[in-house]
Amino acid sequence: MNTIGFLGGGRMAEALISGVLAAKLFEPEKIRVADPDAMRRDHLKTHYGVQVGLTNSEVVAASEVVVLAVKPQAMTEVLRGVGGSVSNRLVVSVAAGVPICRIQEPLGLQASIIRAMPNTPAMVGAGMTALAVGPGVEPEAVACARQMFESVGKVVLLEERLMDAVTGLSGSGPAYIFLAIEAMADGGVKMGLPRETASVLAAQTVLGAARMVLESGQHPARLKDQVASPGGTTIAGLHRLEQGGLRAVLMDAIEAATKRSQELGN
Repeated sequence: MNTIGFLGGGRMAEALISGVLAAKLFEPEKIRVADPDAMRRDHLKTHYGVQVGLTNSEVVAASEVVVLAVKPQAMTEVLRGVGGSVSNRLVVSVAAGVPICRIQEPLGLQASIIRAMPNTPAMVGAGMTALAVGPGVEPEAVACARQMFESVGKVVLLEERLMDAVTGLSGSGPAYIFLAIEAMADGGVKMGLPRETASVLAAQTVLGAARMVLESGQHPARLKDQVASPGGTTIAGLHRLEQGGLRAVLMDAIEAATKRSQELGN
């Protein structure tokens, strides 16, 4: 597949454009973007050399792969506008909470649809994306979608029934971690560290801990135990976190975000 079009030119679309260009999956002149915001169009054209200023229908007509990068609330209107013209194309949706069946209905049965749930670290090449494959999608199309999202991070394939849980965990998860980094930095400032130093210490600590989980293959609990020596500083801090219910609060946050994703889908 040599041509790709984006309906919506927001940050996730930009992350994917940057990723597929860096991976040389598509050439700039083969990438088309439709977006109502003139500033976004100008930004994408200036920075990436892609084609902008097209209508949704024009983008679809000229693209073998169509990425639906619009807000969930705008999805129905956008789909009605392009309708049956999407047939025989690969359609990839990154809209949170919108199930494949809702996309398939206005597009017709000929459309090959993959539902994706990426997250914002895709903007720095460290994203996490889950893909759910719709009925009748050819293996080559699945491979194409996988390559697209691997250009901005890691990819897993899942059944669609699990996508709302993915939204609650990795889709919304960066915000939980940003909050944790901010709180850790605040703790450092409270203990006398300069703000900038505390922020770097907190962010790099989270990055390093995440890499240890991914690269060591060890369970997080085992890695935690390796840091917490008997009677030491770490076990004292962990005890306070358990008293504050951190574990339960994070689980509750993922449950709440998952339920909200389900509501958006309905």
